[in-house]
Amino acid sequence: MNAADVIELSELEKDALTEVVNIGVSRAALSLRKMIGQHVLLSVPSVEVLSFERAAGLLVQQGGDQLVAVRQSFTGAFSGGALLIFPQARSLELVRAVTGPEMSHDEVVDLEEEALTETGNVILNSCLATMANMLKRPLTMSIPQVVKGGGTDLLSQPGEEEDVGLVLFLYITFSVRERDLQGYIAMMMNMSSLIALKELLGGFIAETMAEDF
Repeated sequence: MNAADVIELSELEKDALTEVVNIGVSRAALSLRKMIGQHVLLSVPSVEVLSFERAAGLLVQQGGDQLVAVRQSFTGAFSGGALLIFPQARSLELVRAVTGPEMSHDEVVDLEEEALTETGNVILNSCLATMANMLKRPLTMSIPQVVKGGGTDLLSQPGEEEDVGLVLFLYITFSVRERDLQGYIAMMMNMSSLIALKELLGGFIAETMAEDF
């Protein structure tokens, strides 16, 4: 049995994780809606175990090779990284949505990193805190960082080797139609965290099924 067989999620586990992520991201979208005052549309989360290279390639496929992301690491019963990602060409549109229409282009550019960091912190914390609460395990979140580059640049975790093997790739798109703004939330975990998460999902499923009877 290889590593992929050990951490491959069953369909029931994928459904449970999709539900947990869906609720977490929905609350994150509500936080974003409060910040910009406009409705946020979400896609159904995609949950897959992928190679690092495949995950990086998917980001490029969806958003191009010039991306900007707010990245936040989390540690606890399972660890990894969460990213709020935009095509770099649209990042200023998010900043303008948050800061309001009165600012000049130069002022928006000057505030880009600060505004992205604050926005990412609100959205990613809302999502991760909800997931941690549902799985009944606390998570500690790092200070968010803004990173720019291609898919590999964004997914590489500080302090970890680039080749982390298989990763759990959670991918969901959101959009703000009135602003032609579209972004992505992705999470990645290495193999040891995937095994820990798989065990937690087993407990979540057992508890949910017990409540149904």
